[in-house]
Amino acid sequence: MTGRIAAILVALACMTIGAGAAPAATFAADSFTLPNGLQVAVIPNHRAPIVSQMVWYKVGGADEPRGVSGIAHFLEHLMFRGTKNVAPGEFSRIVADNGGHENAFTTHDETAFYQDVAADRLETVMRLEADRMANLDIKDETLLPERQVIIEERHMRVDNNPMGLFRQALDAALYLNHPYRIPVIGWPQEMSVLTSAEARDFYRTWYAPNNAVLVISGDVDPTRVKALAEKYFGPIPGHPVPKRARASEPPRVASETLTMKSPRVTEPSWLRAYLAPSYTSGAREQAYALQVLAEVLGGGDTSRLYKELVVDKKLALNAAAYYDPTSLDLASFGLYATVAKGVAVEDMQAAMVRLVGETLRDGVAPAEVARAEKRMQAESLYAQDSLDGLGESVGAALAAGRTVKDVQEWPERIGAVTVDQVNAALRAVVRDDKSVTGILLPEPTS
Repeated sequence: MTGRIAAILVALACMTIGAGAAPAATFAADSFTLPNGLQVAVIPNHRAPIVSQMVWYKVGGADEPRGVSGIAHFLEHLMFRGTKNVAPGEFSRIVADNGGHENAFTTHDETAFYQDVAADRLETVMRLEADRMANLDIKDETLLPERQVIIEERHMRVDNNPMGLFRQALDAALYLNHPYRIPVIGWPQEMSVLTSAEARDFYRTWYAPNNAVLVISGDVDPTRVKALAEKYFGPIPGHPVPKRARASEPPRVASETLTMKSPRVTEPSWLRAYLAPSYTSGAREQAYALQVLAEVLGGGDTSRLYKELVVDKKLALNAAAYYDPTSLDLASFGLYATVAKGVAVEDMQAAMVRLVGETLRDGVAPAEVARAEKRMQAESLYAQDSLDGLGESVGAALAAGRTVKDVQEWPERIGAVTVDQVNAALRAVVRDDKSVTGILLPEPTS
């Protein structure tokens, strides 16, 4: 429910650094498309009698009309507020009564809904999900209380959270024109006046089977999944969906530094971000090399940043590099550190800049690239233990116009990255004269 940098910083806080590993090539998957345009992927995994269902809609915060920011996330909430056949709150109650877990999320590029249930309850959640794809009932008596819910969510996640406000400002500075600069949750003055008519229009425009992806993973038989998909989703008619026309990002000609102070901050945070290509935008051939670079620079306690700034010089409590290539449009690559107690931000920044400068001058070494690739491939293998992780990787790829094969071959493509490709991507993207630097500082109370 947050912007691009916000999601990255949450990952950093959990120390999920580097590539955000995708599943290894050994997992099997079946895929097909229904006559109404719904893409379906089935990932059998019979380790436990459970199943995960995900429905991805190819629409997010970056597709909103100007002036109605937050409507994509608002509609995510309204999808739980009743249909012509299911009363408000009944969806969640039925899932819980069947021993399941469910939730949803909105990003700039997509909106996704998921349920984890026992394998023999799959038909129940498929029926419920298909119903709200076609029959959502949006009216003021359910919309107005839910609008207050998203306003309170913004207060909690952003307005009363200095890191949330900091992330919001960084997104707005990094993207000069592209809608990634607008928070997914919305600007408060626009959220407070979102209407039933606007929500219905957004729903009718974007929520269609030919603009959706259904991913079923777990203890399932692909033949049965296809029959259930045809039974419940098949009768829903598709309709024309607008082209995802987004403002393009102009070339950045200057660097920028943002400084924010808050009495709620205990340790200073420092971040430097650069616009970067993704799997689907810009110099796409650099995406895999940039993932390896993020691992070399910030992938754990043996990485260049951590070893230099945390272990050797003790200037930071943690230090990392981040990069997420899954965005539909231009992504960001960046460096991050939490400054150690008693250390001046300027001293930590100088050491960071010096280290990056040396890396730009000398490049990364072949041995570093080889170690990083092996770590990333190992992580991709471990990721197969998670049904949700597999489903999310495949769903995100399909929602962005990529393929199941792209996910299956991720380890092989990472392993094929050369040291020359990593160094070329480093020098193309890490340009401090075109960067955005953010500094979040404590502010002593009087």
